[in-house]
Amino acid sequence: MLAAHGGLQAASVAVPTAHHLEAGRELIQAGIDVLIEKPLAATLVEADELTALAAKHKRVAQVGHLERFNPAVRATLPLITQPMFFEVHRLSVFTPRSLDVDVVLDLMIHDLDIVLACVKSPVKEVRAVGLPILSGKADIANVRIEFESGCVANFTASRVSTERVRKLRFFQPHQYISVDYGRQEVLVFTVGESDKAGAMPSVNPQIGVSKPAVASEEPLHAELKSFLHAVRSRSSAAVPLEDGRRALALGLEIVAAIGLHGKKIDLAKMVPAKN
Repeated sequence: MLAAHGGLQAASVAVPTAHHLEAGRELIQAGIDVLIEKPLAATLVEADELTALAAKHKRVAQVGHLERFNPAVRATLPLITQPMFFEVHRLSVFTPRSLDVDVVLDLMIHDLDIVLACVKSPVKEVRAVGLPILSGKADIANVRIEFESGCVANFTASRVSTERVRKLRFFQPHQYISVDYGRQEVLVFTVGESDKAGAMPSVNPQIGVSKPAVASEEPLHAELKSFLHAVRSRSSAAVPLEDGRRALALGLEIVAAIGLHGKKIDLAKMVPAKN
């Protein structure tokens, strides 16, 4: 590709995670800006090398955390004040893709990135459990994270569900906000604003319900548009590699916690051997 297209300026790295560093390194060293799919790399050492390479060669480098460009998420970010509790569900039917990583780095990492962007506080404690169902890695996982700020987040991710669910809900003082990634909808429940102009009908007269305007757009289209704008304008990427590393670090910590829990309950004896 590099030999055949001398005028190449930008590329998406969408190979299996294990090859992100190899492919990204060659592109960056050739002077090409890169959009690297999530997770950024297989290890933090590899993530750090990609970050250093992009800085050395002055390349625009973005991580493909797609939900950052979901219109519902974009409409929610300005509403955040002091989030204290998150409940996140991401369920998907099984497909034989991305099986080089477990469900945490395949699916949950989307939500880890969003919650990290919302909370902006160091992680204090991680508790996690995960089970392999149809692959050799964890296909379903449940995680509880406590942040230094006191915020707690519960995550459930599955790639062996019979339905698709992508929802994030959180509470902050006097407010509850529900985000539906798939429908691109946001509902805001606020104490004491039931009589506010434009409020929706509420079953509780003390709680106002509103639905912020969401400019519908395909997240992938928005992500690519953002990346190409950064390439053309030589500006910073909307989701820099540092953000990808942060989500990866938390994801790997969760994977380690799942491993420890599995040893504690002797999971190896409970899971049927693969033929």
